[in-house]
Amino acid sequence: MNSSYNKLVQNLEYLKLKQMIVHLDETIDFMNNNQLSFTDTLIKLTDYEIDMKEVNMVRSMVKVGAFPHLKEVKDFDFDFQPTINKQQILDFTTLRFIEQKENIVFLGPSGVGKTHLATAIGIAAAKKRTSTYFMKCNDLIMNLKRAKLENRLENRLKHYAKYKLLIIDEIGYLPIDAEDAKLFFQLIDMRYEQKSTILTTNVSFKAWGDVFQDPKIANAILDRVLHYATVVNIIGDSYRLKDHFHKENTIKGEQ
Repeated sequence: MNSSYNKLVQNLEYLKLKQMIVHLDETIDFMNNNQLSFTDTLIKLTDYEIDMKEVNMVRSMVKVGAFPHLKEVKDFDFDFQPTINKQQILDFTTLRFIEQKENIVFLGPSGVGKTHLATAIGIAAAKKRTSTYFMKCNDLIMNLKRAKLENRLENRLKHYAKYKLLIIDEIGYLPIDAEDAKLFFQLIDMRYEQKSTILTTNVSFKAWGDVFQDPKIANAILDRVLHYATVVNIIGDSYRLKDHFHKENTIKGEQ
């Protein structure tokens, strides 16, 4: 028995089935105490390995997503932003919008939680093994410009077009010249009715012509983004400034 047990451990080590080694003794004890069949014992033992592989897969998908932080929906202060429909955000995390190839646009001033919510939905998608990628709009534009100069624009566009969910953060924070706007349009056009995109912006749609410095391109982008989209308009105070204002008021109260 001892030699057989040692041989089994050696085999599991060779196959790199670490979780099966860790749980081998307790599984053998459980089998003996509960008169488990060989098949049920093997299922119980291999489940440990599968569970760990699933955990590692999820961890890998989240890492690949390049999120700026790991804030999830449970970390969001909905009481501070009462204009946000919590049930709507929770519905987004079911990924129904991805199945229907719809977009989400978070619109609102700086600091109200647009990036947090976009990231939270992205993490929910990554955890369900949905290919997801997060990018700041300016970084995306820079990468596309570089790819065009190096004659590999088509490959770069295909790379960004392949993700089932692409998150483009901070549209409108920096101006985009007309030539770069065309690059952005090409990506949006490739994803149109094929994949889902989440965008965050602090600029009203009427002003996108100024952002992209070309009203026609801006309208073409908006036409494709908004055709199948839910717009979440956040009207509220900045999270980043609330603590500052609280301290300021505290100091005034003490004077």
